[in-house]
Amino acid sequence: MSSFLLINGPNLNLLGSREPDVYGATGLPDIEQRCAALAKELGHGLDCFQSNAEHELIDRVQKAAVDGIAFIILNPGGFTHTSVALRDAFLAVQIPFIEIHLSNTFAREEFRHNSYFSDIAKSCLFGFGAYGYELALRAASQYVGDGEEE
Repeated sequence: MSSFLLINGPNLNLLGSREPDVYGATGLPDIEQRCAALAKELGHGLDCFQSNAEHELIDRVQKAAVDGIAFIILNPGGFTHTSVALRDAFLAVQIPFIEIHLSNTFAREEFRHNSYFSDIAKSCLFGFGAYGYELALRAASQYVGDGEEE
């Protein structure tokens, strides 16, 4: 059994009510509950964390290394396009992660086309809505089960 960490960045606590035409109608508690059930089904533990504060996200990534987290699912929210500091935290701990976004950021405003995380992520999922979290968990499970990238 591996331990996974699901990290959600700023404003994702508003899922379900925030621009549902873009982000869907499913709230973050429901996403986390589904992910926890799926992780258990796949034989893994899952810790979920959300913050609107950059330093709290950085602290949680650093703590993940101490906690023995094997894989991280990351939706950096608006920090996708701005946070060199959060990127540096991922580089420092060297825990593999999948970058996920509910919407297809490449079909939106041009400033959303740039990510500080995509080039260092094991993989990226864009535009699958809440279902993308399940896809990411399944991919993470396969990754840790195989011990190598496909």
